[in-house]
Amino acid sequence: MYQRTKVLRACVLSLAAFAAFIATIEAHAQESHRPNIIVLLIDDLRWDELSFAGHPVVRTPNIDRIAREGVRFRNAFATTPLCSPVRACLLTGQYTHNHGILDNINRSEQSHRLKTFPILLQQAGYNTAYVGKWHMGNDDTARPGFDHWVSMKGQGISRNPMINLNGKRVKEKGHTTDVLNRHAVEFVNRQDEKPFCLYIAHKALHPELTQYDDGSISDPSAAKFIPADRHQDLYKDAPVPRRLNVTDSLAGKPALQRKIGDLPSLSKETGTPDETVRDRWRMLAACDDGVGKLFAALEKREQLDDTIIVFASDHGYWYGEHGLSVERRLAYEEAIRVPLLVRYPRKFAAGGLRDELALSIDLAPTLLELAGVSIPAYIDGRSLVPLLSGDSPADWRTSFLIEYNTDTVFPRVYKMGYKAIRTERYKYIRYNELEDMDELYDLANDPYEMHNVIDDRDSRATLKLLQSELEKFVSRAQ
Repeated sequence: MYQRTKVLRACVLSLAAFAAFIATIEAHAQESHRPNIIVLLIDDLRWDELSFAGHPVVRTPNIDRIAREGVRFRNAFATTPLCSPVRACLLTGQYTHNHGILDNINRSEQSHRLKTFPILLQQAGYNTAYVGKWHMGNDDTARPGFDHWVSMKGQGISRNPMINLNGKRVKEKGHTTDVLNRHAVEFVNRQDEKPFCLYIAHKALHPELTQYDDGSISDPSAAKFIPADRHQDLYKDAPVPRRLNVTDSLAGKPALQRKIGDLPSLSKETGTPDETVRDRWRMLAACDDGVGKLFAALEKREQLDDTIIVFASDHGYWYGEHGLSVERRLAYEEAIRVPLLVRYPRKFAAGGLRDELALSIDLAPTLLELAGVSIPAYIDGRSLVPLLSGDSPADWRTSFLIEYNTDTVFPRVYKMGYKAIRTERYKYIRYNELEDMDELYDLANDPYEMHNVIDDRDSRATLKLLQSELEKFVSRAQ
């Protein structure tokens, strides 16, 4: 009897050891199958100036590959169309009123306290890197959550940038886009068995500006877009297409009709010059080159299909729509619409097109879910994984909040802070400080937002409904 008990105990111990061994193998297998992540963020890139989106002039073959082999969101939006706030939206998954980066002034200290998704990925065992323009203050030092840090002070410059490389400041040679592309590829080539997350935030397509400690900048009207030397003559004399609303009379837009100091009244003449648009396209060409280099590096390491590639922009830019050029803070489509592409063939079929409303605050929860990391309750966005997988959730959002807090950098938009709501068909803009200047657009019948119908009798019921819906967003923000 004693001998039988001894044998049984040995068998139980052996089974327990075997079970532990299997659990260890499964844990390692799960670790090895966690996807790598690369986020490619372009500054000020419109949703419609990429060749896969049908642009008649611009050619972006490498970015097009992400669209062709991945999923494209045709209704993706920035919840705050301003650089610093929306960058925090992307990293935290929170609306601007929750993460605290309210504007473009120097909020370096607050940006060190952000609860970003790379922090959570790092805690889950990811090797994390940030390469590019941080642009939440002038501070170029590393933020929490990143094992590898390559960044610049403030806006950075377009050529020969001074970078902070893991705490050491290094003067680089060459166009800044190429410098950042090189650092990104070098990081990918150094990776071992751990999954990695690489966040690349290009300075392009941003103009050359000086940002001072108080948040003010050099004259934006004198800013120059500086492409790499090899692209100086790209698109030379190419026609620059314009949207119909460059002819907007601004009737029904009293906020845009205001006389602001010595600034000329908005008109077709105050829009963005053709050569400025071409220089932006030329800057984009170097970004596209970098995408091709990343594809090549991942393919050489046989990690391409094990890597989630996200391509996005922080917000759009004006090419003369409503007479606007540099003031991309307003709630019109050209400022809030962004490109959004996700490539991950292990899970998502190539060539997917989604028309549901997708937001900048959705990036963080999406990547956390794909990495197998729990999504914190404080996140405002929703994971896009169901949409990426081809599902159509019945409870998907039908509206979202757009918010902007006024600042003094651009005189044209001084005291034009607002809260707005956009649905699949309508947009209602409520200005915080301007009385009797609110706007309502029926995007189905007026996609160029040229006819403010807020005073139309037939719009009263719609306006009341949108005002009520906006109040719900505002009350949740308090």
